[in-house]
Amino acid sequence: MPKAGELAYLANLGDGGREHSLEKPFSDPSCGINLASIGFMMTLLPQPPARILDLGCGGGWTSTFFAKRGYDVIGQDIAPDMIEVARENCARHGLEQRLSFTCSDFEALDMDNQFDAAIFFDSLHHAEDELLAIRSAWRALKPGGVLITHEPGDGHATSPDSIAAMQVYGVTERDMPPRLIMQRGAEVGFKDFRVVPLPQYLHYLFYEPRTYPKRLWSKRRWTMTKRVLKLLFDPDPGAGAIVIMTK
Repeated sequence: MPKAGELAYLANLGDGGREHSLEKPFSDPSCGINLASIGFMMTLLPQPPARILDLGCGGGWTSTFFAKRGYDVIGQDIAPDMIEVARENCARHGLEQRLSFTCSDFEALDMDNQFDAAIFFDSLHHAEDELLAIRSAWRALKPGGVLITHEPGDGHATSPDSIAAMQVYGVTERDMPPRLIMQRGAEVGFKDFRVVPLPQYLHYLFYEPRTYPKRLWSKRRWTMTKRVLKLLFDPDPGAGAIVIMTK
């Protein structure tokens, strides 16, 4: 059962897994990209002190950043041990007045019309049924509220890292391109769809060091360029992206 893998993920990380989760994003090799992503997502949110639902928050680092910005945040995760880490993270930063956590399945939430914004930050692609998850987010939002997703696109499920995660930890890893997110969003009632590139693509294009100037347009860089252009001009984008939808 894939959700059993989500429930046992932290324990299966072994020694150091809890500390890694507690110290994210600074314990992660992708720290810089993650910080950039959170910064970009904050520019898409309503201004604080809006109320935010952080779906699939894991150890709570994203929720902590939003609360530090001044938002009223509820972080949600399916794994009780992850919620324990998240609450410890909250206490370490003295954010109890603005941040709390709930242990539940984001495919079956019972929250209605409570939030100005909801966020899936690299968590929707772990869903067994993305329609149920997006419907839960729609229900939780107030009229006019926004759902923001930050998710990988086509090819994620068959990447070596994803295959290894499924084999070793038993978690769900799925492609979650913007076309699928927008399709499911429209089915539950979202509107005003907008798609923007992941910050990691901009990093590959403009910030990654280049040893040889003649390789400015290397195969990898050209691949990233095509992904960004597809997001801008392709009505059926398959690249990973940030998607914004309004209730």
